[in-house]
Amino acid sequence: MDTVVFAGFLVRFPIGGYAWQVVHYLSGLRSLGLDVYFYEGTRHYGLAYDPSTGQSGDDYEYGCAFAASLLERYGFGDRWVFYDAGRDRHTGLDRERTRAMFADARLVINAAGVNRLTAEERRGKRTLYIDMDPAFTQIRLAGGDRVLEELLDEYQLQFTFGENIGTSRSSIPTGGVAWRPTRQPVATELWPVAPPARDAAFTTVGKWDTEGRDVVLDGEHYTWRKRTEWVKVLELPRRTRQRFHIAMDVQDRADKSMLEAAGWEVEDPLGISRDPDAYRHFIVDSLGEFTTAKDVNVRLRSGWFSDRSACYLAAGRPVVTQDTGFGDFLPTGEGLFAYRTLDDAVAAVGAIAADPERHTRAARRIAEEHFDARRVLGDLLAVV
Repeated sequence: MDTVVFAGFLVRFPIGGYAWQVVHYLSGLRSLGLDVYFYEGTRHYGLAYDPSTGQSGDDYEYGCAFAASLLERYGFGDRWVFYDAGRDRHTGLDRERTRAMFADARLVINAAGVNRLTAEERRGKRTLYIDMDPAFTQIRLAGGDRVLEELLDEYQLQFTFGENIGTSRSSIPTGGVAWRPTRQPVATELWPVAPPARDAAFTTVGKWDTEGRDVVLDGEHYTWRKRTEWVKVLELPRRTRQRFHIAMDVQDRADKSMLEAAGWEVEDPLGISRDPDAYRHFIVDSLGEFTTAKDVNVRLRSGWFSDRSACYLAAGRPVVTQDTGFGDFLPTGEGLFAYRTLDDAVAAVGAIAADPERHTRAARRIAEEHFDARRVLGDLLAVV
């Protein structure tokens, strides 16, 4: 049985979305007959978030306990390691077993570039990098980010969630990298499907306003924040007379008042996100997802599709999301809708509300045909 090391982000950001991202990759690779290990370390990035306190720092105790519990539950309790480079400390596998893990591995997958592996750890293996922040990554690379360039050069193959990047459908620069398309795998068997409750709302989970990641391309400014996109659909509850319940960290009181006055129900996402089961229940208990995308992915048509939205589809919950060009390779119009204007969004929400069972079936079908972990990772491994 071939050994694979999947390097991801869990201990340093122990919340529901990242937890499911890791579980889906590990479960999917295992289902293909591979001996899978999870690796995380702080050589490249050391800051950790503790949702129990809301603080960030270099204390990894909470995250390690979170990872140990989650990975044990899904059958990887003896197949993970977190390496605290600053203290030269291993949690999970010890030093010798970590060395043996890398020695045995035939393939190393680095997701999102939040881990840096040594030349010795990579030696003699197939190595691949998965870009989960399309557009932002490529524009940084084209702008001369040497650290990112050095990191990417350490990998033989580079994949991206921006499935239009490198094609005529998107003007995002490649930065000299031969990007290959991929998408978030979902272990669909972990997502139960049931008819939605009669009073269920359209929901989503996310960040309201992310600062510090805006980019400039060819003199044009592109934002990474979603607030600007939410304002464009502010009137949706009034136009549709449906419930919209969003779990978002809206810190600004004026913004929260603006949303609530327009009919949006706003909840702090932390209570949902800090527990993977609560995160899944929040999705399953929804009528569907309504959400926005980041301006840079919308205007440059990267083809990005959210890993969270893929979970909604797997749960049989239809998705209405802003058009990033994903309709070029995913079916839309039943179970999944791409909108460009408020009128588009109103029509999509109305279609789902009129026949929720039809769109529940369609959403699950899209997940099984386009996001199922065995299919997505099978395609990835075929390239490798």
